[in-house]
Formats: sequence, structure tokens, C-alpha cells
Amino acid sequence: MEYWINIVLLFFAYGFLGWCMEVILKYRQYHRFINRGFLTGPICPIYGCGAVLITVVIGNLSDVESGLVMTFALSFVICAVVEYFTGLILEKIFHARWWDYSTKPMNLHGRIWIGNLVLFGIGGVAIMHIINPVIYKVLDRIPVGTKEIIMTVLLVVIAADFVISYFVLKLVKVGVDSSEADNTEEINKEVRQLLTNRSYFYSRFADAYPEVVYRTERVQARIAAVKAETERLRQEAEKRLEMGAEKVAAGLEPVYMIRGELIGKQDELIAMLYNEQTASSEMKALKADIDRQKERLEKHILVKRPYGKRR
Repeated sequence: MEYWINIVLLFFAYGFLGWCMEVILKYRQYHRFINRGFLTGPICPIYGCGAVLITVVIGNLSDVESGLVMTFALSFVICAVVEYFTGLILEKIFHARWWDYSTKPMNLHGRIWIGNLVLFGIGGVAIMHIINPVIYKVLDRIPVGTKEIIMTVLLVVIAADFVISYFVLKLVKVGVDSSEADNTEEINKEVRQLLTNRSYFYSRFADAYPEVVYRTERVQARIAAVKAETERLRQEAEKRLEMGAEKVAAGLEPVYMIRGELIGKQDELIAMLYNEQTASSEMKALKADIDRQKERLEKHILVKRPYGKRR
């Protein structure tokens, strides 16, 4: 029982540390305090979930299996799964993307990015080999009954916060779905206006995600149409380039070369079909006439050929 109480308290501890990190990063970016996170309180559950999963999974491995390399690799994978599916679920439910790594290299659908995952892997090593031992030492000094009371109070508070945040996000979803705008910037303005005219809980949420991207069916349809039109224009441009290249190549090939190739093919055909012994007088006369015309054409080509000199 005490093991799971400690795990729950770890969730709150790392959720708070994650919130502090998010606040610091956004302060450096916007130079003002922003209460980050899905919840109103100072906690980011996604960090708590990631840290708890790392602790439970790696904590049950042997000393050999839970070395630095294995800890890094498992933390990398665990955080990738948590962040990807958290983003996916929030997008599907509320038609909004709370973070977007689409412009970053080596990202997956804009929900996870290799740079963050490497940091999460390093963070997992720090959690298992540096931070957890310190936290467990503190928890071991607290009586089990006291820890149980702290856990119960925190769970009640976070449950109430979840309920409030759910209604806030429900209002966001209604605002997004009812918007007539066909681009995410206009929807963002409408939602922010909708939220800022209400209580602190609503205005706090509008301020927490200044870079949120809303995706309604109207916006998604427009994005799909733009992509389809871009692909059509690309294919048309490639086709025109190919046609232009063929025309240029045809224009660069001299006429005398084409004629010479055509005459050569005719000679091959005549050689295959004509037999001097079995040919009729009319066929022999036609063959002789073709030979004379070929001689005339060859003389004409030699005269007209650029830089041509008879050797």
C-alpha cells in the first residue's frame, strides 16, 4: 500500500516540477508569467504520468537491465508514447492542437519531436538515478498515515480541477465547432474573445496556450483543398517541363540525321523483302529508281550539311 501512495505522491511531485519548467520556458519566450497546463493548479499531469511510468517500468528491472543506456532508451520510448497519444486524444476530443512540432526536423505528425525525446531520455536517467533517491528519502521520513492524508487531499483538489478544466475545454470545443471562420487564426481570435470575457478559469486557459492551433472540419477541408491544388500544380509544372525538354531535344537534332536514320531503316526493310532472283521486272525497276533517288538525296545532304566537306 505504501508503495502506491509513494507513486501517487511522485506523480504530483513531477507534475509540479514539469509545470515549473513550462512556466520558466514560457517566461523566457514571452517575458511574462503564464500559468501553463491543462489544469488551473500548478501541475502538468503529462509530466507526472511520464515520470511515474518511467519509475514503475524501470524500477521493476534488475540492476543490469536498468543501467544508464537502458534507462535512457526506455524513457525515450515511454515519453514518446505518452506525448504522442496525449496530443492525439486532445486533438480528437477538442479539435485543437496544443503543441505542434511540424516545423521541427524528425517529427512524427507534429506531435513528438526527436529533440524533446532526447531531453526526455536524459530526464529519465536523472529521475531514476538522481531525483527519485532524494524524493524517496524525504518520503521515508513521513509516516504512512500522513502521506495518505496528503495524497487524499491532493487527489480531491486535482479531481475538482479536472472538472473545472473539462467545462472550460467544453466551451472551447463549442466555440471552435460553431465558428464560421475558415482559418485557424480567425478561430483562435474568436475563442480567445469568448474565453477572456468570462471568469478567471476561462481567461487563464486562453493565456496558457497562445500558440494553440484549432482544426475544425472547415479548416481541415480548406487545408486538404490547398494540398490537392498544390499537388496538381506541381504535376502540371513537371509535365510542362518534360514537354519543353522534348521539344528542345527535337529542335537540337539536325534534319539530315533524321533523314539518314529513316533511309537506313528503309534499306533494312528492302533488304528483308527484296530478292533479286525472284523479283518481277516492275519490282526491279522500282528498286533501281529508289537507289537513284537515294543517291540524289545523299548528294543534297552533303551540300547542305553544316561545316560539311567531302573527304
